[in-house]
Amino acid sequence: DRKRKLKDAISEGKAIPTELRGEERNLRKKLDLTDSRTEVAKTHVDDEYAFAGIKDPRVLVTTSRDPSTRLIAFAKELKLLFPTAQRVNRGAYIIKDLVHLCRTNEITDLVIVHEHRGEPDGMIISHLPYGPTAYFGLNDVVLRHDLPEKPDNMSEVAPHL
Repeated sequence: DRKRKLKDAISEGKAIPTELRGEERNLRKKLDLTDSRTEVAKTHVDDEYAFAGIKDPRVLVTTSRDPSTRLIAFAKELKLLFPTAQRVNRGAYIIKDLVHLCRTNEITDLVIVHEHRGEPDGMIISHLPYGPTAYFGLNDVVLRHDLPEKPDNMSEVAPHL
């Protein structure tokens, strides 16, 4: 109700109502985050499964900053696990910019892998736009390259279910 009053005042070019002046900054931030999909309040169940069976989920896989070659290889292998995944070199992007990039390109999930001294040791998976977000610790990661018997190449064709 308060957001609607502020939005109406801004769109009509009127002065901001006195009862909203103290919270104007916070309400403006919320209005900036509101778009056509989030204008009407929905439950997390509605949002989570809104496009199930209609659109495939899109996953973005990226690494921490300045990744080692081993972490890059691990990110490439993760990309093969998710049929519609894309891998992006992180570069100097901060998390806020990555999330903004995902939201503007309708990416449903963000996966960030971390390392410690060249060994992959953590993975953050976040469902966009509102979560949930989970952190997973990784131990003793063995890449396909490290296996004594080399496995066949994985197909990158999306499965037909």
